[in-house]
Amino acid sequence: MHKLAREAFNQSFSEKKYQDFAAYIESSFPGQLEFRIAETPVFVPADLKEKILRTSDQIIETLRSPDFVAKTDRAVPGNQYVPGENAHTSFLAIDYAICKNENGELEPQLIELQGFPSVFGYQAFLSEAFKTHFDIPQDLEYLFGLANYSEYAAKLKSLILAGEDPESVILLEIFPDKQKTRIDFAVTEQMLGIKAVCYTKLIREGRELFYEKDGRKIRIKRIYNRLIFDDLLNYPDLITNYHFTDEVDVTWVGHPNWFFRISKFSMPFLQGPYIPETRFVSDYRGEFPSDLENFVLKPLFSFAGSGVKLHITQAYLEELADPENYILQRKVVYEPVIQAPDGLVKCEIRMMYAWNDDSEKPELLISLSRLSRGEMIGVRFNKDFTWVGSSATFFE
Repeated sequence: MHKLAREAFNQSFSEKKYQDFAAYIESSFPGQLEFRIAETPVFVPADLKEKILRTSDQIIETLRSPDFVAKTDRAVPGNQYVPGENAHTSFLAIDYAICKNENGELEPQLIELQGFPSVFGYQAFLSEAFKTHFDIPQDLEYLFGLANYSEYAAKLKSLILAGEDPESVILLEIFPDKQKTRIDFAVTEQMLGIKAVCYTKLIREGRELFYEKDGRKIRIKRIYNRLIFDDLLNYPDLITNYHFTDEVDVTWVGHPNWFFRISKFSMPFLQGPYIPETRFVSDYRGEFPSDLENFVLKPLFSFAGSGVKLHITQAYLEELADPENYILQRKVVYEPVIQAPDGLVKCEIRMMYAWNDDSEKPELLISLSRLSRGEMIGVRFNKDFTWVGSSATFFE
Protein backbone atom coordinates (compact mmCIF):
# COMPACT_ATOMS: atom_id res chain seq x y z
CA MET A 1 0.00 0.00 0.00
CA HIS A 2 2.92 2.32 0.74
CA LYS A 3 4.40 2.13 -2.75
CA LEU A 4 8.05 2.94 -2.01
CA ALA A 5 8.23 0.77 1.10
CA ARG A 6 6.57 -2.13 -0.73
CA GLU A 7 8.91 -1.96 -3.70
CA ALA A 8 11.99 -1.79 -1.49
CA PHE A 9 10.84 -4.68 0.69
CA ASN A 10 10.01 -6.95 -2.22
CA GLN A 11 13.31 -6.23 -3.94
CA SER A 12 15.27 -7.12 -0.81
CA PHE A 13 13.13 -10.13 0.15
CA SER A 14 14.55 -13.63 -0.05
CA GLU A 15 13.19 -17.00 1.02
CA LYS A 16 16.25 -17.45 3.23
CA LYS A 17 15.42 -14.25 5.14
CA TYR A 18 11.92 -15.56 5.74
CA GLN A 19 13.15 -18.97 6.87
CA ASP A 20 15.65 -17.35 9.25
CA PHE A 21 12.85 -15.13 10.56
CA ALA A 22 10.53 -18.11 11.14
CA ALA A 23 13.36 -20.09 12.75
CA TYR A 24 14.06 -17.20 15.14
CA ILE A 25 10.44 -17.16 16.30
CA GLU A 26 10.41 -20.93 16.78
CA SER A 27 13.71 -20.92 18.68
CA SER A 28 12.54 -18.07 20.91
CA PHE A 29 9.36 -19.91 21.92
CA PRO A 30 9.75 -23.57 20.88
CA GLY A 31 6.54 -25.34 19.96
CA GLN A 32 4.33 -22.36 20.80
CA LEU A 33 3.47 -21.02 17.34
CA GLU A 34 0.44 -22.75 15.77
CA PHE A 35 -0.52 -20.38 12.99
CA ARG A 36 1.18 -19.13 9.85
CA ILE A 37 3.21 -15.93 9.78
CA ALA A 38 3.12 -13.98 6.53
CA GLU A 39 6.29 -13.26 4.61
CA THR A 40 5.75 -9.53 4.82
CA PRO A 41 4.48 -6.82 7.13
CA VAL A 42 1.92 -4.28 5.93
CA PHE A 43 3.05 -0.73 5.16
CA VAL A 44 0.32 1.89 5.67
CA PRO A 45 0.59 5.32 4.01
CA ALA A 46 -0.28 8.49 5.90
CA ASP A 47 -3.63 9.18 4.19
CA LEU A 48 -4.99 5.70 4.97
CA LYS A 49 -3.67 5.93 8.53
CA GLU A 50 -5.57 9.20 9.00
CA LYS A 51 -8.85 7.60 7.84
CA ILE A 52 -8.36 4.65 10.20
CA LEU A 53 -7.59 6.85 13.19
CA ARG A 54 -10.49 9.22 12.49
CA THR A 55 -12.97 6.34 12.22
CA SER A 56 -11.62 4.74 15.40
CA ASP A 57 -12.08 8.03 17.25
CA GLN A 58 -15.72 8.18 16.08
CA ILE A 59 -16.30 4.63 17.32
CA ILE A 60 -14.70 5.40 20.68
CA GLU A 61 -16.99 8.39 21.18
CA THR A 62 -20.00 6.08 20.80
CA LEU A 63 -18.51 3.62 23.30
CA ARG A 64 -18.01 6.50 25.76
CA SER A 65 -21.57 7.79 25.44
CA PRO A 66 -23.57 7.83 28.72
CA ASP A 67 -26.22 5.43 27.41
CA PHE A 68 -23.88 2.83 25.91
CA VAL A 69 -24.03 0.46 28.88
CA ALA A 70 -27.84 0.59 28.98
CA LYS A 71 -28.04 -0.03 25.22
CA THR A 72 -25.84 -3.10 25.51
CA ASP A 73 -27.29 -4.73 28.63
CA ARG A 74 -29.06 -7.28 26.42
CA ALA A 75 -25.69 -8.28 24.97
CA VAL A 76 -24.65 -9.96 28.23
CA PRO A 77 -26.55 -13.27 28.60
CA GLY A 78 -28.14 -13.52 32.02
CA ASN A 79 -26.55 -16.89 32.77
CA GLN A 80 -23.12 -15.57 31.76
CA TYR A 81 -23.06 -12.30 33.69
CA VAL A 82 -19.85 -11.97 35.72
CA PRO A 83 -19.93 -9.75 38.86
CA GLY A 84 -17.40 -6.97 39.37
CA GLU A 85 -17.73 -5.21 36.02
CA ASN A 86 -15.71 -2.00 35.77
CA ALA A 87 -16.93 1.27 34.26
CA HIS A 88 -15.45 0.58 30.84
CA THR A 89 -13.49 -2.06 28.99
CA SER A 90 -9.76 -2.45 29.65
CA PHE A 91 -9.03 -3.36 26.04
CA LEU A 92 -10.39 -2.48 22.64
CA ALA A 93 -9.68 -4.01 19.24
CA ILE A 94 -11.09 -2.50 16.03
CA ASP A 95 -10.82 -4.50 12.80
CA TYR A 96 -10.74 -2.90 9.36
CA ALA A 97 -10.77 -4.37 5.88
CA ILE A 98 -8.60 -2.46 3.44
CA CYS A 99 -10.69 -1.52 0.42
CA LYS A 100 -10.79 0.92 -2.50
CA ASN A 101 -13.52 3.45 -3.23
CA GLU A 102 -14.99 4.28 -6.63
CA ASN A 103 -12.10 6.69 -7.24
CA GLY A 104 -9.51 4.00 -6.66
CA GLU A 105 -8.42 5.46 -3.30
CA LEU A 106 -7.56 3.23 -0.37
CA GLU A 107 -10.05 3.29 2.50
CA PRO A 108 -10.78 1.25 5.63
CA GLN A 109 -14.11 -0.44 6.25
CA LEU A 110 -15.04 -1.55 9.75
CA ILE A 111 -15.44 -5.33 10.08
CA GLU A 112 -15.76 -5.93 13.82
CA LEU A 113 -14.73 -4.62 17.21
CA GLN A 114 -13.95 -6.35 20.50
CA GLY A 115 -13.89 -5.28 24.13
CA PHE A 116 -11.36 -8.01 24.74
CA PRO A 117 -7.56 -8.25 24.79
CA SER A 118 -5.88 -9.30 21.59
CA VAL A 119 -2.35 -10.71 21.30
CA PHE A 120 -0.63 -7.70 22.89
CA GLY A 121 2.49 -9.61 23.89
CA TYR A 122 3.04 -11.62 20.72
CA GLN A 123 2.32 -8.69 18.43
CA ALA A 124 5.11 -6.54 19.84
CA PHE A 125 7.53 -9.48 19.69
CA LEU A 126 6.53 -10.21 16.08
CA SER A 127 6.90 -6.57 15.04
CA GLU A 128 10.38 -6.40 16.56
CA ALA A 129 11.29 -9.64 14.78
CA PHE A 130 10.28 -8.13 11.44
CA LYS A 131 12.50 -5.12 12.17
CA THR A 132 15.43 -7.38 13.03
CA HIS A 133 15.21 -9.71 10.02
CA PHE A 134 14.02 -7.42 7.23
CA ASP A 135 14.73 -3.93 5.97
CA ILE A 136 11.94 -1.77 7.40
CA PRO A 137 12.04 1.97 6.53
CA GLN A 138 12.90 4.06 9.58
CA ASP A 139 10.03 6.50 8.98
CA LEU A 140 7.48 3.70 9.45
CA GLU A 141 6.62 2.66 13.02
CA TYR A 142 4.56 -0.11 14.59
CA LEU A 143 4.02 1.66 17.94
CA PHE A 144 1.83 4.69 18.68
CA GLY A 145 3.07 7.32 21.11
CA LEU A 146 5.81 5.04 22.42
CA ALA A 147 9.49 5.10 21.52
CA ASN A 148 10.40 1.43 21.75
CA TYR A 149 9.56 -2.09 22.93
CA SER A 150 10.65 -1.32 26.51
CA GLU A 151 8.23 1.60 26.79
CA TYR A 152 5.49 -0.59 25.36
CA ALA A 153 6.18 -3.34 27.91
CA ALA A 154 6.13 -0.76 30.71
CA LYS A 155 2.73 0.51 29.50
CA LEU A 156 1.27 -3.01 29.52
CA LYS A 157 2.80 -3.71 32.92
CA SER A 158 1.18 -0.59 34.35
CA LEU A 159 -2.25 -1.61 33.02
CA ILE A 160 -2.18 -5.33 33.80
CA LEU A 161 -0.15 -5.45 37.02
CA ALA A 162 -1.08 -2.01 38.43
CA GLY A 163 1.68 -2.29 41.02
CA GLU A 164 0.79 -5.81 42.20
CA ASP A 165 3.37 -8.56 42.60
CA PRO A 166 3.37 -10.51 39.29
CA GLU A 167 2.74 -13.72 41.29
CA SER A 168 -0.60 -12.28 42.38
CA VAL A 169 -1.67 -11.61 38.79
CA ILE A 170 -2.61 -14.38 36.36
CA LEU A 171 -3.50 -14.69 32.70
CA LEU A 172 -6.69 -16.75 32.74
CA GLU A 173 -7.56 -19.26 29.98
CA ILE A 174 -9.08 -22.70 29.60
CA PHE A 175 -6.35 -25.28 28.88
CA PRO A 176 -3.88 -22.54 27.85
CA ASP A 177 -1.29 -25.02 26.62
CA LYS A 178 -3.76 -26.15 23.90
CA GLN A 179 -4.80 -22.70 22.67
CA LYS A 180 -3.69 -21.55 19.21
CA THR A 181 -2.66 -18.20 20.75
CA ARG A 182 -0.44 -19.80 23.39
CA ILE A 183 2.66 -18.09 21.96
CA ASP A 184 1.12 -14.84 23.21
CA PHE A 185 0.87 -16.31 26.72
CA ALA A 186 4.56 -17.23 26.56
CA VAL A 187 5.58 -13.75 25.38
CA THR A 188 3.38 -12.15 28.04
CA GLU A 189 5.01 -14.23 30.76
CA GLN A 190 8.45 -13.20 29.53
CA MET A 191 7.39 -9.55 29.29
CA LEU A 192 5.36 -9.16 32.50
CA GLY A 193 6.25 -12.14 34.68
CA ILE A 194 2.69 -13.45 34.90
CA LYS A 195 1.73 -17.06 34.24
CA ALA A 196 -1.13 -18.45 32.20
CA VAL A 197 -3.35 -20.42 34.60
CA CYS A 198 -6.05 -22.84 33.52
CA TYR A 199 -9.61 -22.14 34.65
CA THR A 200 -9.77 -25.68 36.02
CA LYS A 201 -6.82 -24.99 38.35
CA LEU A 202 -8.40 -22.05 40.22
CA ILE A 203 -9.15 -22.66 43.89
CA ARG A 204 -12.00 -20.74 45.50
CA GLU A 205 -12.16 -20.23 49.26
CA GLY A 206 -15.11 -18.01 50.11
CA ARG A 207 -14.65 -14.84 48.06
CA GLU A 208 -10.93 -15.41 47.51
CA LEU A 209 -9.23 -17.12 44.57
CA PHE A 210 -5.93 -18.99 44.61
CA TYR A 211 -3.70 -21.03 42.34
CA GLU A 212 -0.80 -23.34 43.09
CA LYS A 213 2.78 -22.69 42.04
CA ASP A 214 5.79 -24.76 43.07
CA GLY A 215 3.76 -26.35 45.85
CA ARG A 216 2.60 -22.98 47.21
CA LYS A 217 -0.96 -21.64 47.24
CA ILE A 218 -0.95 -18.06 45.97
CA ARG A 219 -3.77 -15.55 46.36
CA ILE A 220 -4.95 -14.00 43.08
CA LYS A 221 -5.41 -10.22 43.18
CA ARG A 222 -5.84 -9.42 39.47
CA ILE A 223 -6.99 -11.48 36.49
CA TYR A 224 -5.82 -10.64 32.96
CA ASN A 225 -8.71 -12.39 31.30
CA ARG A 226 -8.28 -14.25 28.01
CA LEU A 227 -11.13 -16.70 28.61
CA ILE A 228 -14.46 -16.44 26.79
CA PHE A 229 -17.69 -18.28 27.50
CA ASP A 230 -17.71 -19.75 23.98
CA ASP A 231 -14.72 -21.86 24.93
CA LEU A 232 -16.21 -22.90 28.28
CA LEU A 233 -19.36 -24.10 26.52
CA ASN A 234 -17.19 -26.60 24.63
CA TYR A 235 -16.74 -28.42 27.94
CA PRO A 236 -20.29 -28.89 29.32
CA ASP A 237 -19.23 -31.61 31.77
CA LEU A 238 -16.37 -29.62 33.28
CA ILE A 239 -16.32 -29.80 37.09
CA THR A 240 -14.44 -26.94 38.74
CA ASN A 241 -14.02 -25.38 42.16
CA TYR A 242 -14.64 -21.89 40.76
CA HIS A 243 -17.29 -20.78 38.28
CA PHE A 244 -16.97 -17.74 36.03
CA THR A 245 -20.18 -16.23 37.42
CA ASP A 246 -19.09 -16.52 41.10
CA GLU A 247 -18.63 -13.29 43.02
CA VAL A 248 -15.00 -13.12 44.12
CA ASP A 249 -12.62 -10.45 45.39
CA VAL A 250 -10.43 -9.93 42.34
CA THR A 251 -9.85 -7.03 39.98
CA TRP A 252 -10.49 -7.89 36.34
CA VAL A 253 -8.25 -6.54 33.59
CA GLY A 254 -10.49 -7.21 30.66
CA HIS A 255 -13.76 -7.95 32.44
CA PRO A 256 -15.72 -10.77 30.72
CA ASN A 257 -18.91 -8.70 30.32
CA TRP A 258 -17.19 -6.28 27.96
CA PHE A 259 -16.53 -9.11 25.52
CA PHE A 260 -20.30 -9.15 24.93
CA ARG A 261 -20.97 -5.40 25.09
CA ILE A 262 -18.27 -4.35 22.62
CA SER A 263 -18.73 -6.87 19.83
CA LYS A 264 -20.89 -7.40 16.78
CA PHE A 265 -23.72 -6.31 19.11
CA SER A 266 -22.33 -2.74 19.09
CA MET A 267 -22.18 -2.31 15.34
CA PRO A 268 -25.80 -1.20 14.73
CA PHE A 269 -25.09 1.79 17.01
CA LEU A 270 -22.16 3.00 14.89
CA GLN A 271 -22.24 5.34 11.91
CA GLY A 272 -19.62 6.88 9.67
CA PRO A 273 -18.29 6.93 6.09
CA TYR A 274 -16.10 3.88 6.75
CA ILE A 275 -18.62 1.95 8.83
CA PRO A 276 -20.85 -0.34 6.72
CA GLU A 277 -24.60 -0.29 7.24
CA THR A 278 -25.47 -2.74 10.03
CA ARG A 279 -28.82 -3.56 11.67
CA PHE A 280 -30.27 -6.22 13.93
CA VAL A 281 -32.31 -8.62 11.78
CA SER A 282 -35.28 -8.06 14.10
CA ASP A 283 -35.25 -4.33 13.29
CA TYR A 284 -36.25 -4.97 9.68
CA ARG A 285 -39.64 -6.34 10.83
CA GLY A 286 -39.80 -8.59 7.77
CA GLU A 287 -39.01 -5.82 5.25
CA PHE A 288 -35.54 -6.91 4.19
CA PRO A 289 -33.28 -5.18 1.65
CA SER A 290 -33.99 -6.12 -1.95
CA ASP A 291 -30.24 -6.58 -2.57
CA LEU A 292 -29.50 -9.26 0.03
CA GLU A 293 -26.62 -10.44 -2.13
CA ASN A 294 -24.80 -7.36 -0.85
CA PHE A 295 -25.22 -8.29 2.83
CA VAL A 296 -23.62 -10.79 5.20
CA LEU A 297 -25.43 -12.43 8.13
CA LYS A 298 -23.57 -12.71 11.44
CA PRO A 299 -24.74 -14.34 14.68
CA LEU A 300 -24.10 -12.07 17.66
CA PHE A 301 -22.91 -14.76 20.02
CA SER A 302 -20.20 -16.55 18.10
CA PHE A 303 -16.45 -16.25 17.86
CA ALA A 304 -13.72 -16.41 15.18
CA GLY A 305 -16.10 -16.27 12.20
CA SER A 306 -18.28 -19.18 13.32
CA GLY A 307 -21.79 -19.11 11.84
CA VAL A 308 -21.19 -16.26 9.38
CA LYS A 309 -23.24 -16.65 6.17
CA LEU A 310 -22.07 -14.89 3.03
CA HIS A 311 -24.97 -16.00 0.83
CA ILE A 312 -28.44 -15.43 2.31
CA THR A 313 -32.07 -15.35 1.17
CA GLN A 314 -35.18 -13.69 2.52
CA ALA A 315 -36.69 -17.10 3.24
CA TYR A 316 -33.70 -17.99 5.42
CA LEU A 317 -34.01 -14.74 7.38
CA GLU A 318 -37.75 -15.23 7.89
CA GLU A 319 -37.11 -18.66 9.41
CA LEU A 320 -34.68 -17.41 12.07
CA ALA A 321 -36.12 -18.22 15.46
CA ASP A 322 -34.23 -15.42 17.22
CA PRO A 323 -33.66 -12.59 14.68
CA GLU A 324 -32.71 -10.22 17.51
CA ASN A 325 -29.52 -12.28 17.91
CA TYR A 326 -28.29 -11.71 14.34
CA ILE A 327 -27.07 -8.70 12.40
CA LEU A 328 -27.21 -7.96 8.70
CA GLN A 329 -24.13 -6.08 7.61
CA ARG A 330 -23.51 -4.64 4.17
CA LYS A 331 -20.74 -6.64 2.55
CA VAL A 332 -17.31 -5.16 2.41
CA VAL A 333 -15.16 -5.90 -0.62
CA TYR A 334 -11.57 -6.50 0.42
CA GLU A 335 -9.28 -5.06 -2.22
CA PRO A 336 -6.15 -7.11 -2.95
CA VAL A 337 -3.61 -4.38 -2.23
CA ILE A 338 -0.44 -6.12 -0.98
CA GLN A 339 1.89 -6.95 -3.83
CA ALA A 340 3.34 -10.43 -3.43
CA PRO A 341 5.79 -11.94 -5.93
CA ASP A 342 2.96 -13.95 -7.51
CA GLY A 343 -0.01 -11.58 -7.27
CA LEU A 344 -2.01 -9.38 -4.93
CA VAL A 345 -3.13 -10.23 -1.41
CA LYS A 346 -6.04 -8.94 0.73
CA CYS A 347 -5.44 -7.33 4.10
CA GLU A 348 -7.19 -6.67 7.41
CA ILE A 349 -5.78 -4.40 10.13
CA ARG A 350 -6.63 -4.51 13.84
CA MET A 351 -6.05 -1.40 15.94
CA MET A 352 -5.33 -2.37 19.57
CA TYR A 353 -6.09 -0.06 22.51
CA ALA A 354 -5.52 -0.20 26.27
CA TRP A 355 -7.81 1.68 28.67
CA ASN A 356 -6.81 2.28 32.28
CA ASP A 357 -9.71 2.43 34.74
CA ASP A 358 -8.97 6.07 35.60
CA SER A 359 -8.53 7.28 31.99
CA GLU A 360 -11.18 9.13 30.02
CA LYS A 361 -10.55 7.23 26.79
CA PRO A 362 -8.54 4.28 25.48
CA GLU A 363 -4.97 4.68 24.27
CA LEU A 364 -3.84 3.24 20.95
CA LEU A 365 -0.67 1.19 21.46
CA ILE A 366 -0.12 -1.17 18.53
CA SER A 367 -1.81 -2.96 15.64
CA LEU A 368 -1.74 -6.26 13.84
CA SER A 369 -2.56 -7.31 10.31
CA ARG A 370 -3.74 -10.48 8.64
CA LEU A 371 -3.16 -11.28 4.98
CA SER A 372 -5.50 -13.47 2.96
CA ARG A 373 -6.11 -14.90 -0.49
CA GLY A 374 -9.22 -16.86 0.56
CA GLU A 375 -12.89 -15.87 0.60
CA MET A 376 -12.59 -14.85 4.24
CA ILE A 377 -9.78 -13.73 6.52
CA GLY A 378 -8.64 -16.61 8.72
CA VAL A 379 -6.36 -19.61 8.80
CA ARG A 380 -8.87 -22.19 7.58
CA PHE A 381 -9.61 -20.10 4.48
CA ASN A 382 -5.93 -19.70 3.54
CA LYS A 383 -4.40 -23.15 3.62
CA ASP A 384 -1.61 -23.91 1.16
CA PHE A 385 -1.00 -20.25 0.28
CA THR A 386 2.11 -18.14 0.75
CA TRP A 387 2.32 -14.45 1.71
CA VAL A 388 -0.73 -14.90 3.95
CA GLY A 389 -1.25 -15.19 7.68
CA SER A 390 -0.43 -13.26 10.83
CA SER A 391 1.62 -10.12 10.31
CA ALA A 392 2.69 -6.74 11.69
CA THR A 393 1.73 -3.26 10.53
CA PHE A 394 4.07 -0.32 10.07
CA PHE A 395 2.52 3.14 9.67
CA GLU A 396 3.95 6.18 7.92
